[in-house]
Amino acid sequence: MRAQDMPAVRDLPLFAGVEDSNFEELVSAALLQHFPPQVQLIHEGDSADFLYILVEGSVELFACNNGRETSMAIIEPTSAFILAAVLSDAVCLMSARTLTPSRLLMIPAEHIKRHFAEDKMFAVAIANELSKAYRQLVKMHKEAKLRPATERLANYLLRLAASHDHASSFTLPADKRTIAALLSMTPENLSRSFGALNPHGVRIQGPVVHIDKPDALAAFAKPNALIDDPEIGLSSR
Repeated sequence: MRAQDMPAVRDLPLFAGVEDSNFEELVSAALLQHFPPQVQLIHEGDSADFLYILVEGSVELFACNNGRETSMAIIEPTSAFILAAVLSDAVCLMSARTLTPSRLLMIPAEHIKRHFAEDKMFAVAIANELSKAYRQLVKMHKEAKLRPATERLANYLLRLAASHDHASSFTLPADKRTIAALLSMTPENLSRSFGALNPHGVRIQGPVVHIDKPDALAAFAKPNALIDDPEIGLSSR
């Protein structure tokens, strides 16, 4: 990794409490690389040779079975993924590909495992990442079990708006087929759900969503902090 990239990496939450000497040794063999969109980084079933940390851009986690494919999550900075596979020396359960131009830090798995065993502060940071991942998984499961399709979409749009400083218009982070899969819907159900949200102030123009009546949308969606609060669980796999 280039010396000029070190400060940006040093500020990542995963390394916040790590001593300087340990940090320098940990990232001595790391790669900080730029990738264009639609580059597959990981194939499910492969061994976890690196820990990936998304510094810039966006990455889709997806899975396949019997000729079918579905999106599992969209990762945004700064998030680590396949951390559990790295620590358990297991194969990857999901594939990953870039959605947009992205910059990723790749740390060899053996470095992660050695420092996890030797550096208490790094072990604490990893435990925090894994706990966030578990809590996010619980939230996703609750949403799929407890909300009908249109409510899932409504709350998803409210979360996206909040991530854009409550903007009244924003662009979806992926194509509609991917969004549908993330929300456990078919593309046809997604289209119908967007139509059902029209009376609640939602308009869709291509990839751009307009929320003309945020209070009406929130009244319909009934967001729940134990599912929708981003501070309760962030992306990490």
